[in-house]
Amino acid sequence: MANCIVRQIPNSITCCNLICGCMATGAAFHGQYQWAVLMIVAGAIFDFFDGMSARLLHVSSPIGKELDSLADVVTFGVAPSSILFYLFHEVQYPELLTSFRSVIPYSAFLMAAFSALRLAKFNLDTRQSTRFIGLPTPANALFWGSLVLGQHAFLVSPKFNAVFLFLFMFLFCWLLVAELPLLALKFKNLSWHDNRFKYIFLVGCLPCFLLGASSFAAIILWYLVISMVEDYVE
Repeated sequence: MANCIVRQIPNSITCCNLICGCMATGAAFHGQYQWAVLMIVAGAIFDFFDGMSARLLHVSSPIGKELDSLADVVTFGVAPSSILFYLFHEVQYPELLTSFRSVIPYSAFLMAAFSALRLAKFNLDTRQSTRFIGLPTPANALFWGSLVLGQHAFLVSPKFNAVFLFLFMFLFCWLLVAELPLLALKFKNLSWHDNRFKYIFLVGCLPCFLLGASSFAAIILWYLVISMVEDYVE
């Protein structure tokens, strides 16, 4: 009986991730950005601990792997898409696109599709033991949640509009599946030579926290920059 309960601990944590994703999606559809972002962050925490618990308890299973991907599609794919869906209803529209104002918001769910494709690709790709290939879905979800929460006034102002939002969204959809090697914070040792870009990234994150709600978005942009520099140098 005890062994049966232990085997279900990682899956239970994964289900908590899934529930957080559902709550974030529901909050986003009502424009409750703060609650939506909080649930995405909670989902990311559960996502971290489900894999860790499976390894510690030696109860990894194919079912757990599939369940984890399904939960991640909701929390890191559907939830940020829902945030963008609501934001598309708030942003300014150029005069030429005003007649499509009720249709364009549905393009936000392209991000859910690209997130699902990225997760499927990640499950099959054996190259990602030391570096990520493409933007991880949790990073993408936290970027959009943080950006919308921290820069909402600018995003809905006349200085920004639906065209910019769509192009920016499509850029990140591409980053999810792009063949771009990105930094993975995995330390095999503590030497400067082997980890210099990781250390530079971590130090550079410190001033980003001064941006308040936008800090996650700034950190992820910094992450993309330092990854491209590393790839160019090495």
